[in-house]
Amino acid sequence: MDGPTMQKSVAAIPDSLGWIRSHSMTFVTSDIHSNAWQRWIILAVLFLARTAMGFQFQAVGALSSFVIADLGIDYGKLGLLIGLYLLPGVVIAYPGGLLGRHFGDKRTVILGLALMVAGGLLTMSSNDYAGILAGRLISGVGAVLLNVLLTKMTTDWFIGSEIGTALALLVSSWPIGIGIALVTLPWIAVHGSIGMAFGSTAAAAALVLIAIGIVYRVPPAVHGSIPPGRIGRARLSLRELGLVSLAGLIWMLFNVGYILIFSFGPALLVSRGLPEGDAGFLISLVAWTVIVTIPLGGVIIDRVGHATLLMIASFAAFGLSTMLVPATPSLLLMIFVGAVAGLPCGAMMVLPSEVLRPQNRAAGMGVFLTWYYAGMALLTPAAGILRDVSGAAGAPLFFAGALELAALAVLIVFRLLQHRHPDFAYKR
Repeated sequence: MDGPTMQKSVAAIPDSLGWIRSHSMTFVTSDIHSNAWQRWIILAVLFLARTAMGFQFQAVGALSSFVIADLGIDYGKLGLLIGLYLLPGVVIAYPGGLLGRHFGDKRTVILGLALMVAGGLLTMSSNDYAGILAGRLISGVGAVLLNVLLTKMTTDWFIGSEIGTALALLVSSWPIGIGIALVTLPWIAVHGSIGMAFGSTAAAAALVLIAIGIVYRVPPAVHGSIPPGRIGRARLSLRELGLVSLAGLIWMLFNVGYILIFSFGPALLVSRGLPEGDAGFLISLVAWTVIVTIPLGGVIIDRVGHATLLMIASFAAFGLSTMLVPATPSLLLMIFVGAVAGLPCGAMMVLPSEVLRPQNRAAGMGVFLTWYYAGMALLTPAAGILRDVSGAAGAPLFFAGALELAALAVLIVFRLLQHRHPDFAYKR
C-alpha cells in the first residue's frame, strides 16, 4: 500500500463512528463543564482499552494447559505463543509513536483495536499452531499501536497535575485484564471451548473500539501544538534517547519478571497437584493485589515523594519473594508478591516524562516500549526453554526474581546519569 493510500485509509477509520460521536458527544460535553472531569472520564476509557489488551495477552497463559494438550506442544513453543503477542513491538513501537503523531492518536488507537479484533477472531477459528501464531501476531501488532499511545494520551491530559496517580491507574488496568483472563478463560474453555475463550478477547477489543470512538478527544493544551504530518520537526536528543532507553530497560525487566509469574505459575501449581481452576485462582491473587497497590503507589509518589526509594525497595522485595514461590506457593505469599509488585509501577511510568520534551513524548514512548517489547519477546521464550532444559517447574520463577534485581541495578544507573543532565522537566 502506497503512502497516500495508507493515509486515506487510516484517516477514514473514525469516520465510520462519526454518527455515534455526533450524537453522544453532545451529551458528554453538556454534562461535563471542566477539563478536570473530562480527563477522568477519558482516563476511564483508556483504562478499559488497556484492560482489554491485558485480557487478550494473558489468554494463552491462562489456557496454557489446554493449549499444550490440544496442540501437543512443549513449553518452549508455549513461551513463543505468549511472547509473539509482544514481538511486533520490537519493530513497530517507535514507528507506531510517529504514526500516532502523523495520523492522530485516536485514529491510530482505533486501528490498533481493529487489529486486535481481527487477530482474536483468527485465533478463535484456528485449530493448529500456525493459525494461532498468525492470530497472535496480528493481535500483537494492534496491541503495540495501542500501548505506545495510551501512555502518551494519558500524559497529555495529566502532565503537571496528578500524573503519578493517573499513570498508576492506567498501569493497573493491565493486571486487571490478566486477572480477569486467569479467572474467566479456563471456565469458558471448560464449559464451552478454547475457541470461545479466545473469541471473548476479540469481543472485548470491539467494545473498547466503540468506546474510544465515542469519548476520546485531544486535550486543549495539546490540540494543534504539533501539526499532523510534521514528523521530522522534533527529534530526540542523544540525552533523551539514552535516558529514555534506560527507563525502558527498567520497565522491561520489571514486566518480564511479572509476566513470567502468570505465564508459568499456573503450570507450576498444576504440576504440584492443584486443579486448573485452583491454580489459576491462586496465581490470580498476585494480579488482584497489584490492582490495589498500583494506584496506592501513584498516590504515594504524588503526595509524599521518594519515588526512587519506593522503586528500590519494591524491586528487591518483589525479586526475592518471587524466588520463594516454587518452594512455598502459599496464599499469603501470593498476596505479598502482588503488594510489592504494584507499588513502583506509577513511578516507573513517570520516568519517560522526566526526560522527554513534550513534542517528543510519542516518539520517546516508542523508544521506551521498544525495549519493553524486545525483552518480553525474547526473554519469555527463554524462560520456557530454561524450564524444558532444566526440568525444574520453578526455574522460570527463579529467572523472574533475578530480572527484578537487575531492574534495581539499572534504576541506580539511570538516576546517576540523570543527575549529570538535570535540564529536563522534573525529577522525583
